[in-house]
Amino acid sequence: MKPRISEQLTLFASIIKWTVYASVVGALAGLGTTFFLKALSVTTSFYSGNLPYQLFLPITLLASSALVRYLAPDAAGHGTEKVIEAVHQRMGRIPFRVVPVKLCATIITLASGGSAGKEGPCAQIGAGMASAFASIARLPESDRKKLVICGISAGFATVFGTPIAGALFGIEVLVLGQMMYDVMFPSFVAGIVGYHVATALGVTYPYEAISITSNMTSWGFLEMLLLGVWCGLIALFFIQLLHFMHKQLDRLTRHWVASALIGGGLLVLIGTFVSPDYLGLGLGNIEKALRGEHLPVGAVFWKSITSAITLGCGGSGGVLTPVFFVGTAAGNLFATLFHEPNVAAFSAIGMVAVLAAAANTPISASIMAMELFGSAIGTHAAVACMTSFLIIGYHSVYPSQLLGIQKSGSLLAPEGSQLGDIECSTLVPREKSFFQFILKFNKKTGASERKENKESDTDNL
Repeated sequence: MKPRISEQLTLFASIIKWTVYASVVGALAGLGTTFFLKALSVTTSFYSGNLPYQLFLPITLLASSALVRYLAPDAAGHGTEKVIEAVHQRMGRIPFRVVPVKLCATIITLASGGSAGKEGPCAQIGAGMASAFASIARLPESDRKKLVICGISAGFATVFGTPIAGALFGIEVLVLGQMMYDVMFPSFVAGIVGYHVATALGVTYPYEAISITSNMTSWGFLEMLLLGVWCGLIALFFIQLLHFMHKQLDRLTRHWVASALIGGGLLVLIGTFVSPDYLGLGLGNIEKALRGEHLPVGAVFWKSITSAITLGCGGSGGVLTPVFFVGTAAGNLFATLFHEPNVAAFSAIGMVAVLAAAANTPISASIMAMELFGSAIGTHAAVACMTSFLIIGYHSVYPSQLLGIQKSGSLLAPEGSQLGDIECSTLVPREKSFFQFILKFNKKTGASERKENKESDTDNL
């Protein structure tokens, strides 16, 4: 009896410890995220209401690049990638100056019309504050790493308005196919506390619940499989375009100043001659699709282009808000092509299915669908999310994500490596794969037929 009592008391003390630590991190993340979102709202409305803000893009992208380059290089890119890298390579140690620099650089980028997201800065705000708190409290490195993961979860939960999915996303995004159960409890606490702090301070979320049937018919199941494949391919296109644009801008410009100016000029041209709807966050078009309105056929392509240019030329911001736009437009286009009457539902499922594929987070994406759009959408969303997660293979918008499992026993990849380091040449097909079985079967069948034909010719003679 005594060992059991000692065991439970120790675990109870651990629960108290991580409840306190995670609550502090969640509150800090909620405060920081609220400040960022309100500042972004003010500056965005100022520029869009009084000035042709997209004309300032070359200058603002140059200012954002310079701010990050000279003050906090760790704030470069879309934010979450750097936090994942810090967790895996530096036990979560993040310089605190990353927080204000990332916040300012992202506001500059988004307020002038750069096509990026707001979740990356929120993840860095939460993670940076968690790392600073660990330093002040003089916690061991293992505890710092856990708190930084809690900061990621709190940042996502607060910016998306999904405390459960946000908490799971912060854990699931680190390693493809593995979740750190020892960090799950504090991540949930941090996410829930951060969400409630933000809502108490006046943060609101634009998404409305969508009511769809919960009965999964055989045809509906097939549609979700097709939608999942479609969204996985769209996510793959988006990821490849991000990498391609970054390399091409670096190769053509040879200098970060020229890259920012040229990239900003391209965005001005797209905003002027195509549509300004593909600049900025694009929340207006997401809301239209979720209300059942049809988006332009080229929405997926143009939003992918503007996002790739913005992030490739030095703009600061997250990548998931563009993923939401692209996913919503992909589901919307799918419904249009197949003449589906429930456009809103397909847009909503497309939104989370592209997220599941691009970030390799099918569980949190499925739960996010239910938190945002109601539980009735859950079965449909889960099928589409898992299908898109599988079809995209070993690709991710976060190259520092580690590979924890094989997505298919027929195509092996080196476990433990970063997804950014996995190339097609490193994938090893197994001999017993389905397609090789089909090929061998065809060869055997062909050989058998040739033998039978030869024997028949001999008999005829």
